[in-house]
Parts: sequence; C-alpha cells; structure tokens
Amino acid sequence: MRNELGGYPLYAVPPGVETRWASPENPGAAKSGGGTSNGGRKGAPCFPLAPGECKVLAEQASGSGTIRRIWSTLSDRSPEMLRALRLDFYWDGCDVPAVSAPFGDFFGIAGGRTAAFESDLFSSPEGRSFNCFVPMPYRRGMKMTVTNGGDKALNMFFYDIDFTVGDAHGDNVLYFHAHFGHQPATALRQDYEILPRVSGTGRFLGANVGVKADRERYFDVWWGEGEFKLYVDGDDAWPTLCGTGTEDYIGTAWELGTYHHRFQGCTFADHERMEFCFYRYHVPDPVYFHRDIRVTAQQMGTASPEQRERFRQAGTVLLCAGPDERYFDYEDEAKARQWENFERSDDWRSCAYFYLNRPEHG
Repeated sequence: MRNELGGYPLYAVPPGVETRWASPENPGAAKSGGGTSNGGRKGAPCFPLAPGECKVLAEQASGSGTIRRIWSTLSDRSPEMLRALRLDFYWDGCDVPAVSAPFGDFFGIAGGRTAAFESDLFSSPEGRSFNCFVPMPYRRGMKMTVTNGGDKALNMFFYDIDFTVGDAHGDNVLYFHAHFGHQPATALRQDYEILPRVSGTGRFLGANVGVKADRERYFDVWWGEGEFKLYVDGDDAWPTLCGTGTEDYIGTAWELGTYHHRFQGCTFADHERMEFCFYRYHVPDPVYFHRDIRVTAQQMGTASPEQRERFRQAGTVLLCAGPDERYFDYEDEAKARQWENFERSDDWRSCAYFYLNRPEHG
C-alpha cells in the first residue's frame, strides 16, 4: 500500500519499478550512463547557465514514473539570482508547464533570502541548498527545465532529480502543479490571490508566501490581520474555508517570529526591514476540491492607540477595515483609546502547490 506522500513501504520492492537519478553526471538518467566524464573521476558535477539559456534537467520521453526528490545548490544564491532562474515542469508531453516559478520561490524562499529550515515538503539544512520532497507522478513522460531569465551568468548549477520509472498509477492519482504570483503593491480591499480559480478535481497542498511590508507608509505596524480564504466547489462571494488571521493560518499567534515546523513555519521574520517569509502545508489536514478552488489572503493591519497617534501625527489617511468606505477618525476620543483594523497595500509574492486531475491547469 502506498503511503500518504505517494511512496512505497520500506520493506517492499514494487514490480517493474526502477530507480533513476538525473544530474550533470548523467543528465539523461541513462542506464549505466552515470559518472562517465573525466574517466569517472568527477568530471561534470555542475554546469554554467548563461543569460537567456535554458537547460533540460530531466526528461522521460514516454512511460510512467514519479519524481521523488529534487536537490540543488548554486554558486550564486543572491535574491537576484534566485528570482532570475525559472523552473518549468511538464507532464505527459504537454506544451504548457504544470509548474512555472522562480527558483527560490518554488523551494520555499519567497523573499529571496536563504535561511536554514526543514518542513515536510521542502528544506534547506544549512541555508545553502534547496530540497523538495513532493512526489510528482506522471503517466506518459515528463520534462523539467531551468532557464536563466536574468542578465547575469550563473557559474555553477548543481542538482539531482531522483525518480522512479514504471509506476502503475491508478485513475485517482493526480498531477502536481505550482502557481507563482507577485503583486508589488496590493490594492486596498482587493484580496491577494494565492491561487486564482482552478477548475477540476484535486487537492490544495498549501503555499509559501513572502511579504515586504510598506515600512515607509505604515512604519513597523503589524500587517497580518488579514484572513486566508479558500473558495471550493462553487463558492462565490463567501468561502467555505476561512481562517482568522495570517499568523493564525500558519499555526502561531500574536504576530510573527522565526520558526520552522513540519507543516507550518516562518523562515525569516525581519521586523527591522519588515520582510517575512512563511509557509503552511495541508498534509495532515487535506484540502480536497471536486469542482474548483480559489485561495486568497487579505491585506489588513491593526493599530494600537499609540500607533494610531503616530499615524495621526504623520497625517496618514487609513481606510478602516469593514463593509463601508470609512477612514480613521483621529478626532474621535473614544476611538483614540481602541485598537482598530485598517486596509493596507504591501508587496506580496507566493508559490502555491496543488494536485489536479489533469497535467495542465491553464
């Protein structure tokens, strides 16, 4: 019996299933084809990637299989390079990728700043490598590529893609997808879309999110009062699944610090620069959908009486959180002694992960 993450029991060898590794030492993952460079003495551990260049990391022209693990490291791990490199994964010969995301965002580093962390699906043991353990099944072949979309060459790209071939996938086995999004300045009262509406049957795995709060406008005031909302199976104006706040959704409380657990965490929380990167993965608490799904997050802050006075002195106009278009009334003495939520505009970026019953979701 397969386990929840698509593997096999440790004590069984499935019939007809073989193991393959794709790496610079054997990019085709060919049988008896590994380590042939330099007479077998480590001749091709990595490759350079010029601006505009695209490299195939792994490919299987036909037949079934499952991606089991992806590991990589780069000679340049700057935020600029992590955003310039793009990963694209294709299943079953499709021309449209099921995964298309910046390298860093895909591996859970939404803010571009590396940090040591470990979760159930992704990890970076010492902040210098990038690991993914999400199983990615396919039925009629696959292709995985990396493209340098920046204007700077990368000297060394190292990687391993570990997969099995010959897996027998039943009708209920789904395809892995990822959606990347970025909004440098979110619109007031328009929730940021973690995952735009996707039609089909599947499972939402979760997301990693990076927030760069507008410190110039909002100082160091907490930005995460907004709720995460999951609209499933025909939900329109109102979601079936609704959280109570950003830090609540990722399993902590009362704003956000640094931690990393199996299914939830915050890889960095820089309160001085007001930059944050966090994740939530729905592994023990599955989110299934049978018709469609859409996932959003509100951009909402809260102001204490002291912070409210600071905004008043700065002449900041703040839109109150609520159904009506009301603004902070700085002359109301009763309000001046209360906490109050307000709408914000900040820089949000995210990579959402999900399974779907078809190899492309566009």
